Amino acid sequence: MLVAALAGAFVLAHAAGPAPAPAGKQAAAAFKETNWDDLVPKDWDPMKQFRAANLGVLSDSDPRAVEMLQRMRDTWDNAPTNNTLDDQPIRIPGYVVPLEESKAGMSEFLLVPYLGACIHTPPPPANQIIHVRLPQAKKGLHMMDAVWVSGRIKTLRSDTAMGASGYRMDAAGVDPYVDKKPAN
Repeated sequence: MLVAALAGAFVLAHAAGPAPAPAGKQAAAAFKETNWDDLVPKDWDPMKQFRAANLGVLSDSDPRAVEMLQRMRDTWDNAPTNNTLDDQPIRIPGYVVPLEESKAGMSEFLLVPYLGACIHTPPPPANQIIHVRLPQAKKGLHMMDAVWVSGRIKTLRSDTAMGASGYRMDAAGVDPYVDKKPAN
């Protein structure tokens, strides 16, 4: 199971999030539509140190598998960010993982690229998690809602119980994700 989690985690780290939808007039004018691949530096290869490993021969109880999983977690938790995005106004789709909620609504969440990220282990690399803070609590947001988030992204690391994030955004807007409709 541990070896399967290690192998599966690499696949999940590069899974696609929601497909882009047309931006609204205000969002298109103020925020650049960004995809999750843009958050990863072009030269970062998280698999580099694991390429020679033969995962098929390791059992879950093998100390080498446990050590490799820990090295993978350390690599992902310290994943480098794309510094060219720092302080840029972006709009990005993703899924909500709540951090702070009250009767007034949700005030903080992690935005992740694929359904189930952070609620299943292991969480994605830090450069694939955005810690979103809202200026005021928003009602109607729920775990794993698909949303568009707009705001200025910062390359600022934070650690939460749900995972380490390499980015933070004080959101200017959070809108439900709407898929493209086929032209008739």
